[in-house]
Amino acid sequence: MRIDVLGAVRALRDDGSPIDLGGPRHREVLARLVAAEGRMVTTDTLVDDLWTDPPARAVGALRTFVAALRRALEPDRPPRSPPRVIVTEGPGYVLRLPREDVDVHRFQDTLARARRDPGAPGAVTGLGTVLAAWRGPAYADVPDSPWALRERIRLEELRLEGVELHARILLDSGEGAGLVAGLGAHVAEHPWREPAWGLLARALHRAGRRADALATLRRARTMLVDQLGLDPGSDLQRLERDILSGSAPPEGVSAAWTGTGVRLGPRTTVTLARTLALAGGDALVHSRRDRLAAVRAAERTGDPSLTARIIGAYDVPALWSRADDPGQSRAVVAAAERTLT
Repeated sequence: MRIDVLGAVRALRDDGSPIDLGGPRHREVLARLVAAEGRMVTTDTLVDDLWTDPPARAVGALRTFVAALRRALEPDRPPRSPPRVIVTEGPGYVLRLPREDVDVHRFQDTLARARRDPGAPGAVTGLGTVLAAWRGPAYADVPDSPWALRERIRLEELRLEGVELHARILLDSGEGAGLVAGLGAHVAEHPWREPAWGLLARALHRAGRRADALATLRRARTMLVDQLGLDPGSDLQRLERDILSGSAPPEGVSAAWTGTGVRLGPRTTVTLARTLALAGGDALVHSRRDRLAAVRAAERTGDPSLTARIIGAYDVPALWSRADDPGQSRAVVAAAERTLT
C-alpha cells in the first residue's frame, strides 16, 4: 500500500487500485497524520486542526473517522488485533508506514540526498522521478486550515528547489540544452527566483543561443531593478560576464575540477590525484577528493570500462589506507561494486 498527498489525498493498494478512504474529513485526518512524518499527533491537536469551532462531540467524531480509516487501510486485519498503520500512541495517533510508501516523504528524502551529493549516480534520475509524481498542489483537496496552508507553502518551496536543482545537475554534467522550454515556463511562473533566470540563461547558452542567454539575463536585471530596486546577485552577474567573455563554454564536459580551477577529464584528474597522493601530507587529502570526483565523472559517462580504469588507476601504497576518509572510501567501494556488476 502507498499513500499520496502531492495532489489530492489518496491511498493505493499494491496492485495500484484505489482505496476508498471515505469522506473529506477522513482524508483530512489521514493527511494530517502524513504531515506529522511519523510523529504522534494528539487528539486535541487533531480536533483543533479539523474544526475552527469544534462541536461538542468532536473527539467522538474523530475516533469514528480513525476507525473507518483503519478498516479501509487494513481490511484483512483480524478482529481485536492491534492496528499496524494508524496506531494509537499515548494521547493521540501516529501513521506507521515506511517513508518510501508515502510520496511526500519519498520526495523529501530524494531531494535531501541530491542536495548532499548532487553528483552521485542516480541523483538526477531520482529527482526527475519524484518531481514527475506531483499531481497538483500538496493536499489539494484538504480545506485551507492553518496546518494545510503551512504544509502547502513549505512543500511548494521544496518543489521549486527540486526543479532548479534537477536542472542545475543536468547543466553541470554537460547536458541540459533541452531544458529551455521547461525553464522558460518556470521563470514565467516564478519571476522572482534569481537562480531560475541563471539556469534558463545557461540552458540557452548550452543550446547555442548566446544572444538569447544574454537577453534573458538583461531581462532579469531590468525586472529586479524596476520592480524591486535590487541589482542582480553575484551569480547572475558572473554568468553574464562569463558568457560575454566566452569563458562559459556552450558545451558541457563530464569532468572534475582541480583546486586551481582548471577543468580536467576523469583520466587526467585521477592521474593528477595519484601524483598528489604520492606527495603525502595535505596533498593526499586533496587527492582523495579528486579521485572520488573522477570516479563519479566516469560513472556519469555510462562507460563501465572507463570507470573501472579510473578506479584501478589510483594505485597508491596500501599502507596509507588507515589515513583514508571512511565516507569517501565507502563511496569508492560502492562505485566499484556497481561497475563490477
